[in-house]
Amino acid sequence: MSGQLRAWLRRQITYKWARRIAVAVIGGSVLLIGAAMIVLPGPAIIVVPLGLGILGLEFAWARIWLRKLRATAGNIVNRVRGSRSPETPP
Repeated sequence: MSGQLRAWLRRQITYKWARRIAVAVIGGSVLLIGAAMIVLPGPAIIVVPLGLGILGLEFAWARIWLRKLRATAGNIVNRVRGSRSPETPP
């Protein structure tokens, strides 16, 4: 049984899948560490986007979340600076 399973895995696991799994594990770990840093002391503002950026190499949902995070951060910065964002009418 293990010989058949090993042969099947050799045929199915390609470079593409190995890269996808590695990106998922590394990016997910960085994202989880960043989420923990929201409550614990640490630079969560840097680590969470870094984790999403790593995951965005392979996953479209992470790229979408990263775009939303950038837009939200840009709106917050504009509000703090006192300027209007381009989306809001004058």
